[in-house]
Amino acid sequence: MVPPAPAILVLEDGRTFRGRSYGASGETFGEAVFSTGMTGYQETLTDPSYHRQVVVMTAPHVGNTGWNDEDDESSKIWVSGYVVRDPARIPSSWRSTRSLESELDRQGVVGISGIDTRALTRHLRERGAMRVGISSTESDAARLLERVRAADQMTGADLSAEVSTPEAYVVPAAGEKRFTVVALDLGIKANTPRMLAARGIETHVLPSTSTLEDVLALEPDGLFCSNGPGDPATADLTTLTGALENGIPYFGICFGNQLFGRALGFGTYKLKYGHRGINQPVMDRTTGKVEVTAHNHGFAVDAPLDRASATPYGEATVSHVCLNDDVVEGLELRDATGKLTAFSVQYHPEAAAGPHDAAYLFDRFVSLMEGGA
Repeated sequence: MVPPAPAILVLEDGRTFRGRSYGASGETFGEAVFSTGMTGYQETLTDPSYHRQVVVMTAPHVGNTGWNDEDDESSKIWVSGYVVRDPARIPSSWRSTRSLESELDRQGVVGISGIDTRALTRHLRERGAMRVGISSTESDAARLLERVRAADQMTGADLSAEVSTPEAYVVPAAGEKRFTVVALDLGIKANTPRMLAARGIETHVLPSTSTLEDVLALEPDGLFCSNGPGDPATADLTTLTGALENGIPYFGICFGNQLFGRALGFGTYKLKYGHRGINQPVMDRTTGKVEVTAHNHGFAVDAPLDRASATPYGEATVSHVCLNDDVVEGLELRDATGKLTAFSVQYHPEAAAGPHDAAYLFDRFVSLMEGGA
């Protein structure tokens, strides 16, 4: 067996790690972020929210269960690069059809293995997420550093259109149809329409550039905005604000939470190193319950935790908060009578693989469309 080629990883502040090529050979650039999940790497890699990011796995041993054809969250791997410490030599799962490395290679994803991912994670946690380059064709760190610093930054990046569906499609309800929902695809994961379908919802998935007229033409019972990559400050809010003005019940997750926050008049900001993993504690302030949740976000909504805020559409409050750092993890909007009309969360209630503590939010959306939330 031919040993893997040497590879190098260089952060934009000059910190350098040398290891072995993993996946495709070549060179790649992106924003270096770390994920704390110990499982679910296939779902992470195929999550469009990771577009233009180089994912560092904090779990030391990755690839044990190989790769299958059932667990993809989209049509391809979206990460720009992949960093692991100790890749599995042989996958071991009855569902596996090939190895993780062979799939990375097949899809042209450049990675690196055999580096101290604990040291790299601590560096990113202290210094913050930053641009990074991985190369198995360049051995000179200084030359690679020049190209890293010339790469695009995540702040100001408008990426939803790059990951959205080019054509509308429909996911039918499972069993009897109860509602019609329009889902704006900002980087939607496959499990979201499945979760909606299980509750009798027919989901019309539309491109991210769809207009309010496109939404209204379908006469939906509700509007859903998905997760997705990029800076929320770059997004056009016309469709969402128009839906709120028309009183359409709304549910958003991740990027959809950030857009909802902006539509309500709040700002957004970039987190130092973000939240990524399937083990993040969040409190639902409306019930007092704590959920273990799946996260993938580098931006957050800047909304007050201690008071309600008046908006053109009603009174907005922070409904969920991260117990690690008090970051806003959810918003809700109520009308003058106190009735819930729209809500969102920053994390992933559709998580697969991952915890399922937050699946009740899809039931809350059903109640909202029934008029009883």
